[in-house]
Amino acid sequence: MKIKQHLPNVLTCGNLVAGCLSILFLTENMPLKAAVMVFMAGLFDFLDGFAARLLKVHSPIGADLDSLSDVVSFGVAPGFIMCWLMDRAADLPSLVFFSVDVLPCLAFLLPVFAAIRLARFNIDDTQKTIFRGLPAPGMAIFIASLPLALRQLGHLTDGSLGYWACLGITLFFSFLMVSNLRFFSFKMKSAGWKGNEVRWIFLIIAVISLAIFRFAALPFVMVFYILLSIFFASKME
Repeated sequence: MKIKQHLPNVLTCGNLVAGCLSILFLTENMPLKAAVMVFMAGLFDFLDGFAARLLKVHSPIGADLDSLSDVVSFGVAPGFIMCWLMDRAADLPSLVFFSVDVLPCLAFLLPVFAAIRLARFNIDDTQKTIFRGLPAPGMAIFIASLPLALRQLGHLTDGSLGYWACLGITLFFSFLMVSNLRFFSFKMKSAGWKGNEVRWIFLIIAVISLAIFRFAALPFVMVFYILLSIFFASKME
């Protein structure tokens, strides 16, 4: 039994554990740690794919395990983060059912549509360098960036990100995940500029923005990715 055959799956399990820890931190009212765990899950998700390509090991079990882990880390975990933000919004309406205000639970549209997005990806073998619909990790990174940006701006706990803004974000990203819009991936045939202009422009601007504005830049970096994809991804196929 070769250890290298199982290394990508071990990294995928790291993704899953990070997603579980994110949910656990939310239940303990620690949104910043929950957000960091989503980013950690993203790192593991990158590494497992990188390891699989480097070691040239692929298996149906690995693909299914990856999707199941992604549902937790990039669906359920960001859904909990958004629910936490909604529940603390200053303008939260009240709709109580069984002693629970159910309106923040609309945040769980995110894991529902993330699961649909991942299931669709599994049966579509054409999504290599261009994705159809926003990848679930992209949605998760945006949602996880919100507590970090709000904390830096001093507005994490004052409910200044209103309920209706949170609901709008939820509906918008749910739509993007199951839309037919094209989004570019970062899988490059080469590291050269030609053919990768949009990717390198995004990466350069993202790094500069993060260096200057730190966490506050994260949501805007993701919006920039979405806009670049809408305008240029179809030309990159």
